[in-house]
Amino acid sequence: MERRATWGWCSRDEEGFKLIDDPVTFEVVKNALISVAREMSQALRRSAFSPNIKERRDCSCAVFDEAGRLVAQSKDIPVHLGAMPLSVKSCIERVGEEMLDGTMALVNDPFSGGSHLPDLTLVAPVFRNGERVAFVANRAHHSDVGGISPGSMPGLSTTIHDEGVLIQPRIVVQKNQLVSDSVQDLLSQTRTPEERLGDLSAQIAANIVGVRRLEETAQQNSWETVLRTTTDLRRYSAEMMRKALMEYSGSTGEFTDFMDSDGAGTWDIPVSVEIRVEEDSVVVDFEGTSEQVLGNINCPIASTLSSVYYVFIALLGEDIPTNEGCWSCIDVQSKPGTLLNPKWPAAVSAGNVETSQRVVDSVMGALAEFVPRIVPAASQGTMNNLSIGGIDPRTSRPFSFYETVGGGVGATRGHHGTSAIHSHMTNTLNTPIESLETEYPMRVLRYIIRRGSGGSGRWRGGDGIIREIEILGDDCSVSIQSERRNRGPWGIRGGKEGQKGKNALIVGEREIELQSKTTVKVFAGSVIRLETPGGGGYGGGSEEPPSDSIPT
Repeated sequence: MERRATWGWCSRDEEGFKLIDDPVTFEVVKNALISVAREMSQALRRSAFSPNIKERRDCSCAVFDEAGRLVAQSKDIPVHLGAMPLSVKSCIERVGEEMLDGTMALVNDPFSGGSHLPDLTLVAPVFRNGERVAFVANRAHHSDVGGISPGSMPGLSTTIHDEGVLIQPRIVVQKNQLVSDSVQDLLSQTRTPEERLGDLSAQIAANIVGVRRLEETAQQNSWETVLRTTTDLRRYSAEMMRKALMEYSGSTGEFTDFMDSDGAGTWDIPVSVEIRVEEDSVVVDFEGTSEQVLGNINCPIASTLSSVYYVFIALLGEDIPTNEGCWSCIDVQSKPGTLLNPKWPAAVSAGNVETSQRVVDSVMGALAEFVPRIVPAASQGTMNNLSIGGIDPRTSRPFSFYETVGGGVGATRGHHGTSAIHSHMTNTLNTPIESLETEYPMRVLRYIIRRGSGGSGRWRGGDGIIREIEILGDDCSVSIQSERRNRGPWGIRGGKEGQKGKNALIVGEREIELQSKTTVKVFAGSVIRLETPGGGGYGGGSEEPPSDSIPT
């Protein structure tokens, strides 16, 4: 007789099948580990300096085993969480011998497990009687880490050096205190060093909380129980994912979607994928995807992996705890030197935030060929990244503002898409108007739902957002990294595509359309308007949508 969850789970190992000896303890410790990550996340947000972290919650926290494998995570940012294990493993490989009790390692290198340069990952070891047995880590998006434009998210960058300070794994914390000399390159190049120090201090505090709570969990349950549970938990999730895949054994699907541009003159850049389910595993092959490009939409392999894992967990992983076991049966193939696995010194700042969304769209499009009833229409497919920086006339000091703007979610069978929220690889909040206007020399003129922008169908796509911001400082820089300005998000099974997004600069009576990737100089009184895409619709006019596939 089949029983769900831990109460009758069998894990596969070299000796065959083995039942969990104590499912009650397993469940208690599993939830304790998840709670460790969640409390870390709360501590990070509450103690952060920048609105991007404390208000928008652009950060993630997780617990890892002694090999750097993900054990438990908070419900934070998908593009962070699937990618963080590579950062932790990179730190173990590069500076593992230096990672002693009370130390922490910092990394943001996209070619050493990082995503893009503003995402700083801080890793702390956890010890039992002098033996390193686990790690806790957090990743936070810093609003400026140097580079050619404020916010470190330029509309056009052609090498990683344009995008800010690159930090390969290094020890930056000793005795739980930041060693300022170890991050002097960051502090000397960022436009807002005090804010960077504040946010780094918050990251240190979050890891200290994580270490203490993990130690308390071990005191309550014993380290032997905790460590055994981390192994059982990974095997449990792997077995559940294999079981979910077995239903589609032998199935295949292909799909190609396109990036608008790389910001450097290349347009309609393909993201192609073929998915092959082989018994209880799956191959996700990106053969046919573009070579790496000159502009900054190259997606680091960590972000590519995270995007693929997210899709399978979201669609097939209901009730499966998220950890490294979930993707142990997912083989992602992407050649070095391509858009989804670029080589140094490729520019990548938009790859993590924009191309990752297109990876999701492509993988979902391929899955729709053999699991159509659970695949939604495309959501907005962009994070609508907006960076503004300059001199604050109120303080005569530099400022750097960064946010992403929500849009429409794709409809699903039986449900209209949600309007005006973030979707897929991002899970942040908005920057509240009160916070934005207090912290920065800007005024929000309009912030409304973009009515009617969702795709029509039996179930409608969600609507996007219109956000207008007036800039009150002179000689400011505005950078936009966005997508779905040339093609709307696709509908599915007869549903129509959502409306494309629009970017505009308004100066007096003039309205100037801006490209999807751009950096412009503006003066006081200028207005930036983003109109974000709506989600795709699902189905034709009947209750049971037609069976036609997604248009390519």
